[in-house]
Amino acid sequence: MNAENVKPAKEKLDPVVLRVAIILVVGALAPLFDTTMVNVAIHTIATDMKAAISTVQWITTGFVLAMGLTVPISGWAAKRFGCKRSYIFSLVILLAGSVLALLSWNIQSLICFAVIQGIGAGLLMPVLQTELVQLSGGRKLGQIMSIVSIPALLGPILGPVLGGIIVNGLSWRAIFFVNIPICVAAIPLALWGIPADKHVEKKASLDVIGMLLLSPAFALLIYGIAQVATHGGISSSAVYIPLILGIVLMASYVVYALKTRREPALNVRLFQSANFSASNILLILCGIITNGAMLMLPLYYQEVRGASALYAGLWLLPQGIGMLLTRSWAGKAADRSGSRTIVLLSLAGIAVGTLPFAFAGTATNYILLAVALLIRGAGLGGLLIAIMVSAYIGLPREQIPHASIATRIFQTIGGAFGSAILATVAEHQMAGHADTDLHAVSNAFDVSFWWAIGFAAVAAIPTLFLAMHKKSGTKTAPQKG
Repeated sequence: MNAENVKPAKEKLDPVVLRVAIILVVGALAPLFDTTMVNVAIHTIATDMKAAISTVQWITTGFVLAMGLTVPISGWAAKRFGCKRSYIFSLVILLAGSVLALLSWNIQSLICFAVIQGIGAGLLMPVLQTELVQLSGGRKLGQIMSIVSIPALLGPILGPVLGGIIVNGLSWRAIFFVNIPICVAAIPLALWGIPADKHVEKKASLDVIGMLLLSPAFALLIYGIAQVATHGGISSSAVYIPLILGIVLMASYVVYALKTRREPALNVRLFQSANFSASNILLILCGIITNGAMLMLPLYYQEVRGASALYAGLWLLPQGIGMLLTRSWAGKAADRSGSRTIVLLSLAGIAVGTLPFAFAGTATNYILLAVALLIRGAGLGGLLIAIMVSAYIGLPREQIPHASIATRIFQTIGGAFGSAILATVAEHQMAGHADTDLHAVSNAFDVSFWWAIGFAAVAAIPTLFLAMHKKSGTKTAPQKG
């Protein structure tokens, strides 16, 4: 028994899987850096193109909506054309959108080209996850996810810093140029290093009815959630109408998917598994905890402490360092003993690291806040990896594309909720106070950070339903001949 536990070969990741994971990560950098850099440039774009901020915001909104419409198609594309072809196609779309955005002549054209980028991003991320889980046979998922999560961890941290440097030193157009060399490098790397698809189902048919229900449902939910912060709550028709329509379409899809005899776009029966359901609930909460604070942290440094966009980004670097410190450990630990303990420890780290910001004022020590961000980052570094590992445990090969679609949908919804909820909380706290009242502004941020801590505490409940130990023979291992 002891000899089995110390075999070095069992601890190593398959070199082919490692190579593919690194190649896929290169391509994933493009959409994740793109969205975070654009946020920094919004004011500059508005001035240059003589457009209102509310109009310029549609660059990001259009990107996210296009991504939402495309994500449900990714499962069918992976089966019909194979993961390799679908991944390369998504990179080509991203490249085309980036070149066109770089050359855009007015705000309308820029928004249109951001939508093209969103289509590529919506296809890329689920296909990436599907390819790696299938290629690995469900083994060493923790180590794989620790590699694949690098762009998701670094994008929100380095994106604003890189975006600030580019906007200050060059032009906002250079933000879209960054994607071009990434895609140009990623496409030949994928052609060379990703194995040919062996499990293409040429007769796989697209579930048109399911797509007509699921894709608009996802897009409407994301749009409605995104409008919450703009309109200060859910009482505006711009918020509740798309949310209601999205919920109705989503409910209609569930009924349809349970009754149809053909393979649906997303197999909702996966949610019969307590572990899978808990993992996806956690992905929503993870998105709220991560994206909500990612919005509020740089704003705290800018609006309360008077930092520039560039310096605000630099003050966030300790969080990125913390993420990197725990990334590898979390993946290996999740492979050994399951995700429950890792998620609980990560949530505790996030709560402890966020706490100083819940008491922060106009003169709180920067070093204290940097240490807090390091701890918070350490928690974030383990959280997403452990949840993603848990989501795929025990799934048969044919259900992996469905799981990838579900996890991407719930991550995106959670991220949109996080930004909307915390921004709305801060806005309500500021009601009746002047923007120049720094103590009122500081208090508004404090309350929003308390909400982030509260969501971290709530996330501990679904964590208790995660599988404690990963079984040695997951169902993802068998390969179809």
